[in-house]
Amino acid sequence: MTDWSDRAACRGMPLALFFGPEGERQQQRERREHAAKAVCARCPARVECLEYALTTPEKYGVWGGMGEDERVTERRRRLRRAARERAA
Repeated sequence: MTDWSDRAACRGMPLALFFGPEGERQQQRERREHAAKAVCARCPARVECLEYALTTPEKYGVWGGMGEDERVTERRRRLRRAARERAA
């Protein structure tokens, strides 16, 4: 990671907040991710963190205010946009 991680609001927080345990129940996951996203919302490095997670790509956890499924959707959106721009 780069210097953005030094500025991250999550620095020093428990990883379990951002990366849930295997077998986590849906309701527990939603509560945990909501709390993690609240940390991300006030983070000065949110944009850089999200970009890192989208380009790496990070498969697990909450990064830059987006969960796993949200990042998959965002990657697909970016791919479609890039394909349209190449076709134009």
